[in-house]
Amino acid sequence: MLRICSIPICSFPLSTFVSLFDYNLIQMFIKIYPDNPNEREISKAVRLLEDGGTIIYPTDSVYAMGCDALNVRGVEKIYKYRGVEAQKALLSIICYDLSNISEYARVSNNQFKILKKNLPGPFTFILEASNRLPKIYKARKTVGIRVPDNNIVRTSCVNWAIRS
Repeated sequence: MLRICSIPICSFPLSTFVSLFDYNLIQMFIKIYPDNPNEREISKAVRLLEDGGTIIYPTDSVYAMGCDALNVRGVEKIYKYRGVEAQKALLSIICYDLSNISEYARVSNNQFKILKKNLPGPFTFILEASNRLPKIYKARKTVGIRVPDNNIVRTSCVNWAIRS
Protein backbone atom coordinates (compact mmCIF):
# COMPACT_ATOMS: atom_id res chain seq x y z
CA MET A 1 0.00 0.00 0.00
CA LEU A 2 1.26 3.47 -0.75
CA ARG A 3 1.51 5.70 2.27
CA ILE A 4 2.29 9.06 0.75
CA CYS A 5 1.89 12.03 3.02
CA SER A 6 0.71 14.92 0.89
CA ILE A 7 0.34 18.68 0.93
CA PRO A 8 -0.87 20.72 -2.08
CA ILE A 9 1.71 23.13 -3.46
CA CYS A 10 0.50 24.57 -6.76
CA SER A 11 -1.83 24.15 -9.66
CA PHE A 12 -0.54 23.27 -13.13
CA PRO A 13 -2.07 21.48 -16.12
CA LEU A 14 -1.65 17.75 -15.61
CA SER A 15 -1.20 16.74 -19.24
CA THR A 16 2.40 15.64 -18.65
CA PHE A 17 4.26 15.33 -15.42
CA VAL A 18 7.78 16.20 -14.47
CA SER A 19 8.48 15.15 -10.92
CA LEU A 20 11.11 16.64 -8.66
CA PHE A 21 12.76 14.28 -6.24
CA ASP A 22 14.89 15.55 -3.40
CA TYR A 23 17.40 13.09 -2.00
CA ASN A 24 20.11 14.53 0.23
CA LEU A 25 19.79 17.87 -1.57
CA ILE A 26 20.26 16.27 -4.98
CA GLN A 27 17.43 17.06 -7.33
CA MET A 28 16.40 14.68 -10.06
CA PHE A 29 13.73 15.33 -12.66
CA ILE A 30 11.89 12.36 -14.06
CA LYS A 31 9.26 12.66 -16.76
CA ILE A 32 6.38 10.27 -16.31
CA TYR A 33 3.50 10.18 -18.77
CA PRO A 34 0.10 9.77 -17.10
CA ASP A 35 -1.37 7.67 -19.93
CA ASN A 36 1.41 5.09 -19.73
CA PRO A 37 3.57 5.45 -16.57
CA ASN A 38 7.02 3.87 -16.89
CA GLU A 39 7.42 1.23 -14.16
CA ARG A 40 11.19 1.80 -13.93
CA GLU A 41 10.72 5.52 -13.25
CA ILE A 42 7.94 4.81 -10.74
CA SER A 43 10.29 2.37 -8.97
CA LYS A 44 12.88 5.15 -8.59
CA ALA A 45 10.29 7.30 -6.86
CA VAL A 46 9.19 4.48 -4.57
CA ARG A 47 12.79 3.72 -3.54
CA LEU A 48 13.31 7.40 -2.80
CA LEU A 49 10.19 7.51 -0.62
CA GLU A 50 11.30 4.39 1.28
CA ASP A 51 14.62 6.14 2.01
CA GLY A 52 12.89 9.20 3.53
CA GLY A 53 13.02 11.36 0.40
CA THR A 54 10.38 13.77 -0.87
CA ILE A 55 8.70 14.14 -4.23
CA ILE A 56 6.50 16.55 -6.11
CA TYR A 57 3.80 14.63 -7.93
CA PRO A 58 0.42 15.21 -9.62
CA THR A 59 -2.92 14.43 -8.10
CA ASP A 60 -6.16 14.83 -10.00
CA SER A 61 -6.48 18.47 -8.93
CA VAL A 62 -3.05 20.01 -8.13
CA TYR A 63 0.58 19.09 -7.74
CA ALA A 64 1.54 18.04 -4.23
CA MET A 65 4.68 17.58 -2.20
CA GLY A 66 4.85 14.11 -0.70
CA CYS A 67 6.83 11.60 1.33
CA ASP A 68 6.30 8.21 2.93
CA ALA A 69 3.68 9.04 5.56
CA LEU A 70 5.15 6.47 7.96
CA ASN A 71 8.73 7.70 7.61
CA VAL A 72 9.38 10.32 10.32
CA ARG A 73 12.38 11.74 8.46
CA GLY A 74 10.31 12.28 5.31
CA VAL A 75 7.42 13.90 7.20
CA GLU A 76 9.83 16.23 9.02
CA LYS A 77 11.30 17.29 5.66
CA ILE A 78 7.82 18.26 4.46
CA TYR A 79 7.33 20.36 7.61
CA LYS A 80 10.70 22.01 7.07
CA TYR A 81 10.17 22.73 3.35
CA ARG A 82 6.74 24.20 4.01
CA GLY A 83 7.94 26.15 7.05
CA VAL A 84 5.19 24.86 9.34
CA GLU A 85 5.22 23.36 12.81
CA ALA A 86 4.35 19.68 13.10
CA GLN A 87 1.37 20.41 15.36
CA LYS A 88 -0.11 22.90 12.88
CA ALA A 89 0.53 21.05 9.62
CA LEU A 90 -2.46 19.69 7.78
CA LEU A 91 -1.20 16.71 5.86
CA SER A 92 -3.21 14.12 3.95
CA ILE A 93 -2.47 10.46 3.46
CA ILE A 94 -2.81 9.05 -0.05
CA CYS A 95 -4.40 5.61 -0.33
CA TYR A 96 -4.69 3.41 -3.41
CA ASP A 97 -8.30 2.54 -2.74
CA LEU A 98 -10.91 2.39 -0.01
CA SER A 99 -9.48 -0.78 1.52
CA ASN A 100 -6.46 1.12 2.91
CA ILE A 101 -8.39 3.93 4.57
CA SER A 102 -9.29 1.99 7.72
CA GLU A 103 -5.56 1.76 8.58
CA TYR A 104 -5.45 5.52 9.16
CA ALA A 105 -9.00 6.58 9.96
CA ARG A 106 -12.18 5.37 11.62
CA VAL A 107 -14.93 5.12 9.05
CA SER A 108 -18.60 4.63 9.82
CA ASN A 109 -20.94 2.87 7.40
CA ASN A 110 -22.49 6.17 6.30
CA GLN A 111 -19.05 7.72 5.74
CA PHE A 112 -17.96 4.66 3.77
CA LYS A 113 -20.95 5.07 1.44
CA ILE A 114 -19.99 8.70 0.79
CA LEU A 115 -16.35 7.75 0.22
CA LYS A 116 -17.32 4.94 -2.15
CA LYS A 117 -19.51 7.29 -4.18
CA ASN A 118 -16.83 10.01 -4.52
CA LEU A 119 -13.50 8.20 -4.66
CA PRO A 120 -11.23 7.98 -6.48
CA GLY A 121 -11.50 11.67 -7.16
CA PRO A 122 -10.26 15.17 -6.37
CA PHE A 123 -11.39 15.17 -2.74
CA THR A 124 -9.72 15.11 0.65
CA PHE A 125 -11.94 13.67 3.36
CA ILE A 126 -11.21 14.70 6.94
CA LEU A 127 -11.94 11.69 9.14
CA GLU A 128 -11.42 10.69 12.75
CA ALA A 129 -7.86 9.41 13.09
CA SER A 130 -7.34 5.78 14.03
CA ASN A 131 -5.11 4.80 16.92
CA ARG A 132 -2.84 2.98 14.45
CA LEU A 133 -1.35 6.19 13.07
CA PRO A 134 2.41 6.54 13.60
CA LYS A 135 3.79 8.45 16.58
CA ILE A 136 4.42 11.62 14.58
CA TYR A 137 0.62 11.96 14.12
CA LYS A 138 -0.47 11.00 17.67
CA ALA A 139 -1.54 14.54 18.62
CA ARG A 140 -3.98 14.64 15.70
CA LYS A 141 -7.62 13.78 16.22
CA THR A 142 -8.39 13.88 12.51
CA VAL A 143 -6.57 12.83 9.36
CA GLY A 144 -7.02 13.87 5.74
CA ILE A 145 -7.49 10.94 3.36
CA ARG A 146 -7.18 11.11 -0.44
CA VAL A 147 -7.66 8.54 -3.17
CA PRO A 148 -6.65 10.47 -6.30
CA ASP A 149 -7.82 9.47 -9.73
CA ASN A 150 -4.40 9.80 -11.33
CA ASN A 151 -2.52 7.06 -13.18
CA ILE A 152 0.89 8.07 -11.87
CA VAL A 153 -0.19 7.98 -8.24
CA ARG A 154 -2.17 4.77 -8.68
CA THR A 155 0.73 3.03 -10.46
CA SER A 156 3.02 4.16 -7.63
CA CYS A 157 0.57 2.67 -5.12
CA VAL A 158 0.57 -0.68 -6.89
CA ASN A 159 4.37 -0.63 -7.15
CA TRP A 160 4.69 0.18 -3.43
CA ALA A 161 2.27 -2.61 -2.47
CA ILE A 162 4.30 -5.16 -4.43
CA ARG A 163 7.53 -4.02 -2.73
CA SER A 164 6.09 -3.84 0.81
